[in-house]
Amino acid sequence: MSTIETKSEKVYKGNPLNLIKMNSKQLDDGYLDKTPIFQFILLSILFPLWGAAASLNDILITQFKHIFTLSDFASAFVQSAFYAGYFLVAIPASLIIKKTSYKLAILIGLICYIIGCSLFFPASHVATYSVFLMALFAIAIGLSFLETSANTYSSLIGPKRFSTLRLNISQTFYPLGSILGIVLGKYLVFGNGPTLEEQMSGLTPAEQTVFAAEMLQKTLLPYKYLVMILVVALIIFLITEFPKSKPAKSAIENAKISETFKCLANNKEFIKGIVTQFFYVGMQTAVWSFTIRLAMQLNPTINERDASTFMIYSFIAFFVGKFIANLFMSKVSPTKVLLGFSVLGSLAVLYVTFVPNMSAVYMAIVVSGLFGPCWATIYSKTLDVVKDKRHTETAGAIIVMSIIGGAIIPLIQGLVSDISGSLQFSFIVAFVCFAVVVVYSIGQLRHQNV
Repeated sequence: MSTIETKSEKVYKGNPLNLIKMNSKQLDDGYLDKTPIFQFILLSILFPLWGAAASLNDILITQFKHIFTLSDFASAFVQSAFYAGYFLVAIPASLIIKKTSYKLAILIGLICYIIGCSLFFPASHVATYSVFLMALFAIAIGLSFLETSANTYSSLIGPKRFSTLRLNISQTFYPLGSILGIVLGKYLVFGNGPTLEEQMSGLTPAEQTVFAAEMLQKTLLPYKYLVMILVVALIIFLITEFPKSKPAKSAIENAKISETFKCLANNKEFIKGIVTQFFYVGMQTAVWSFTIRLAMQLNPTINERDASTFMIYSFIAFFVGKFIANLFMSKVSPTKVLLGFSVLGSLAVLYVTFVPNMSAVYMAIVVSGLFGPCWATIYSKTLDVVKDKRHTETAGAIIVMSIIGGAIIPLIQGLVSDISGSLQFSFIVAFVCFAVVVVYSIGQLRHQNV
């Protein structure tokens, strides 16, 4: 495989802001001859940054439900506002990557993320549900830039044969951010004593208004710390050199978006991957959105802070599940690992749905562990079926757009909960989603054996 260094890259390397250099060489297919370790670690650190924001949504759903007196369906709009931002911005982000670089898209994402977190401060003073949803949407714009760039970039920043493993390793960092978000929410947002519902039930309407305003102020604290972390990350990325990771053919710059859409729309394997990712992300989001509430429903003696501990366990299980999946992938194919985890996950979700005691909550933690290989493996497999590398950036953006499942599936689960009167039964929605991943995995194995 030959190496390339275009004129634009020479100018890029000459940027005085790139104080931290790298020694990897660009190959003509967009991959590198070896992985630059510092850059790869820095890129992987982005994953927990959006993991923290996503897990804080689970805290907000529980907090907002009682402060704003919402149904399960209405409270799930926290996730809808969040993931709608991903859906709308992914394609514009991919176009920026195509015209410029992955690094610039990451910098834009970090800046937008900082702005979105900062919007929580005026939102807390306005104190309406819709304004908080707007702040979450703004955060999602930044995260869409980060995910659109980082997921694809992680698979490219090194030899091609390790692309899936690299992305799985980067994704392993994700639950560390999720744990950080839940811990911040547990100790900064939730308080000790009775549940919010119990505390508000004994107050007059005027007192409830004052109490709700105090509780909303607590939602600011996690985002204050996130802003500090994000500013540091922005500075480090600004001074670090990153590879272009673009194919050698200049035609990549000339591929029309309409041509790309037509090519991808006619790629059946790509479409299957998009649909599967939609259901997987929706399932993951829905399970995590309602785990705290499930614990409180099955054990009425615990409050929000106590129940949020189960989410910490869930994200620890998610981390362990990813680590175990990576170990298996060094021995067997990623598709077989995905199939095994998704079959076990389907069975575990059935247990959560139909066993009416606290063991169901512990099984929900196991379900989180079985999410381990799903996102990264489906993402990498879906991107691999796009053979024309002129369409790589847009294909990666469309896969990120499938995150819209996180906006829709939790609403469906919330609706099932409201209609059936059983939050626990609503987890049947997650079973259907996991079954979709099973079917996809079986199809991938058959495709490999043809």
